[in-house]
Amino acid sequence: MARYTQRPENALKKATEFIEVGKQARALDTLYEVFRNKKWVFSWSESVLEPIMFKYLELCVELKKSHIAKEGLFQYRNLFQSVNVGSLENVIRFYLRTAEERTEQAREQSQQAVVDIDDLDNLETPESILLSAVSGEDAQDRSDRTILTPWVKFLWESYCQCLELLRTNSHVETLYHDIARMAFAFCLKYNRKTEFRKLCDKLRKHLEDIQKLTPQVANVSISKPETQQLNQDTRLVQLDSAIQMELWQEAYKAIEDIHGLMNLAKKSPVPKTMANYYQKLALVFWKAGHNLFHAAALFKLFQLSKEMKKNITQEELQKMACRVLIATLSIPLPSAHPEFDRFIETDKSPLEKAQRLAVLLGLFQPPTRQSLLRDILRMNVVSLATPQLQELHQWLEEEFNPLQLCSKVHSIIDRIRADESATGLVQYIPALQDVTHIRLIRQVSQVYQTIEIPRLVELACFATPFHLERLLVDCVRHNDMQIRIDHRKECVHFGIDLSQAQREDKAEGPTLQSMPSEQIRNQLINMGSVLYKAVKIIDPQKKKAEKSRTMQLLVSHYHGIKDREHREVLNRRIIIEERKEMLERLNTVREEEEARRLEELARQQAMAEQKRLTQERQERERKRQENELQQIKDRTLKEKMQQISQTTHGQRILQKLQDDDLKKMDADEIALREVEELQKERRELQQKLKSQEKKVDYFERAKRLEEIPLLAKSFDEKKEQDMLFWEAQEKQRISALKEERELAVKTKQRLLLMMDEKNAFVSRLKEERKAEFKAKEEAFKKKMAEKRLQLLEERKQQRKEHRRRDYIRAKEAEEMRRREEEEARLEEIERKRMEEEQAAELIRKEKEEEEQRVRMEALDRAAEKQRERDREIEERTRNEQASLRERDSGSKPWRREDRGEVPARRADDWRSRPANGSPPRAKEDAWRPTGERRGDDLRRGDDRRGDDRRGPMSREGPMSRDGPMSRDGPMSRDGPMSRDIPRRGVSQQNLPMVLFSH
Repeated sequence: MARYTQRPENALKKATEFIEVGKQARALDTLYEVFRNKKWVFSWSESVLEPIMFKYLELCVELKKSHIAKEGLFQYRNLFQSVNVGSLENVIRFYLRTAEERTEQAREQSQQAVVDIDDLDNLETPESILLSAVSGEDAQDRSDRTILTPWVKFLWESYCQCLELLRTNSHVETLYHDIARMAFAFCLKYNRKTEFRKLCDKLRKHLEDIQKLTPQVANVSISKPETQQLNQDTRLVQLDSAIQMELWQEAYKAIEDIHGLMNLAKKSPVPKTMANYYQKLALVFWKAGHNLFHAAALFKLFQLSKEMKKNITQEELQKMACRVLIATLSIPLPSAHPEFDRFIETDKSPLEKAQRLAVLLGLFQPPTRQSLLRDILRMNVVSLATPQLQELHQWLEEEFNPLQLCSKVHSIIDRIRADESATGLVQYIPALQDVTHIRLIRQVSQVYQTIEIPRLVELACFATPFHLERLLVDCVRHNDMQIRIDHRKECVHFGIDLSQAQREDKAEGPTLQSMPSEQIRNQLINMGSVLYKAVKIIDPQKKKAEKSRTMQLLVSHYHGIKDREHREVLNRRIIIEERKEMLERLNTVREEEEARRLEELARQQAMAEQKRLTQERQERERKRQENELQQIKDRTLKEKMQQISQTTHGQRILQKLQDDDLKKMDADEIALREVEELQKERRELQQKLKSQEKKVDYFERAKRLEEIPLLAKSFDEKKEQDMLFWEAQEKQRISALKEERELAVKTKQRLLLMMDEKNAFVSRLKEERKAEFKAKEEAFKKKMAEKRLQLLEERKQQRKEHRRRDYIRAKEAEEMRRREEEEARLEEIERKRMEEEQAAELIRKEKEEEEQRVRMEALDRAAEKQRERDREIEERTRNEQASLRERDSGSKPWRREDRGEVPARRADDWRSRPANGSPPRAKEDAWRPTGERRGDDLRRGDDRRGDDRRGPMSREGPMSRDGPMSRDGPMSRDGPMSRDIPRRGVSQQNLPMVLFSH
């Protein structure tokens, strides 16, 4: 049976009725059924469905059902993305606007919940103090978590859903970027750093997906200038938001995205955009600690502003020049051997990182401090800067004066700090001070071979001894200088070792002379240049002859090509026209090739998609097999580890070994490894203790030697100071006590004069207050009496109501007890009936078991009787065989009657049981079963006695030619044979009964 569906307008009316009675969830379900029903959705226009969608989204926002809103928006997009984009845009903007309004209301409500405090004198209640001590949150944080956070989460999910909804449709591309900027504003407003990172990753993935899309009419194409500009503007907003939230890693990624979009564009961006780009890039470089690229970005900004900005003022130009100059001067001095970075085997060496940063600035190679200084001189940046910065440049890059360098720079820095218009330059002061210190160390090394540390600290007027020592160590570590610090003598030695040279290029900055270690490298170069000059002086005509020969060759070459050059100039117009036609043909061919390329690209993408699906399927299969194999390996490893961990040696070594090592080792190797590790650790610990003991001993001895005279001197000085201090304090205390005594006496005399007036005033005030108190007491008692009567009346009514409720509850309890007793009685009857049935069933089973037992006992008795008969038959058969053997043995008569031993018997007397005195029976064979076992064989129904039933044959002895042999001798032919003996045993009639009994 088909499900009933209603028309959209009826669904809207029904939803409105549900809302009026407070059933928003039912109203939402009603509207949701409209979009699930494809019959009505595709046959109605937006004028009918748009109000329904507005109400649907309003309910989703009110109930915070973001997933249901997502389904409705996807259905609405499929309906109107190609028919009426404006309706889709209105719906999405209404949804986001409603979510933002509700979130803002929740924010105000959260703040109001904290403001609404009962007692303004006690803002902190005991509960709030305990909560803040346990959780570390204040009242505002707890209020935000309970009231504001759910709405913030809902708004964030709404932004993500809308971005996923619109990411590939070119008709709503502008709306997509507007929502992205709204999402950035949301993250900035609520300080959502985690969501900001997710949003950046999502937009980056969307851009990658757009670049992979097959070119279609409705899809977004990154090759369009409008799309590129929209993405570029969105990334600029992302960059601004990341800078405001201080997420510098995301800011750097945004800069990379902006640079990639600029490279995709066919025309260069406008100067205003580039200026904003360079400004943000410089800020990111400064926060990342790349002072070199920060200065390069500022220089690019200065160059762009100077060339492109027409109405730039001299003040703005001077301000930008000052910042570029001080940023360049604050760049740390480069290492003497940057080529060492080429030999560092890492994934991204510093050279590769510098190359990537240079690409962001539009440079072909990374800038250097020297190149930036040359560029600012070429662009007259120094002359445009303020005089104090020009002086700073002169002292750092031109002047050689180590005795006054730091003092001059310090005075310039003080002027920069005092200048209110130069607040943006204060951030460069720490780096500028480090550069000044390095300059000082280099200049001092060219003047002094050894200098005292206090003197060096005095020259570096704004550096601490520890900071200066760190700079000295950095100079040595970067292989810039040879420095040795002697802490005992408190001096610094600068290197003069000729076996090592530090630099290959010219020394950076002002220098007085070359160090001895630097002169050794330039000896061959100097000798070559001197020899070349000597050759020029010895034979000057040779150089003139070479110049004249070169001039003649140039003249002859000109006369040879001048006519051809003239014709080429005349034919230039024809060549230009032909080139235009050729370019038009090339453009046509290029467009055709582009169309073919797009078709081929679409085909290749389809093939690649099919190949990707196949590879994914194969990869899943391979991973499944690998997982199974890995599970087997892990299980084996686990068993091995359990085996190893049973010993104490194994438990200790398992903490040090990796899983791969454990797979290759057994328990003996692990124990041996543990012993080796223990011995190694013991040896290393002993060596460390010895060296540490020696070092501490020497250090402590040196400290105590230096400490003895200082302690004695300090003790004497402290003793004298304490005595002087005590005497001064004692004098001051005595004088203060005297003054306090005099003041107290004067105060007492002065207060005694007004004692009478004070007593009169106090008595008058007490009488007035007592009268006022009595009046208020009477009013209070009257009000209390009225209130007491009112409370008594209310209490009386409450007692009546309480008794009525108690009576109703007692009646209900009595009714409940009666029903429970009735149910218990019925359950007892049912239980007794079940017990009787179970007892009857048990009696029946016992009776059947008793009958079965009686039947089995009868069968056992019958089988026992049968076994008794079988034993009698066997006994009789053995007696007969014994008689036959006695008759056939020897030549004399075998009958005892013939020998006269016994009287003659009847012919058939041999069949009877032998009497006492008869010859003993032959010994039974050991393998012959007993009577009980024979009875068991019969009960089983097998035929194990088949040989016995054939008669006594070879069981008694071997057979001879003449007949069967017995133990006493061969039987004669005339004797009775075993086959003549009738077959005895269980009869054929009794066999089925025996088998049936078992």
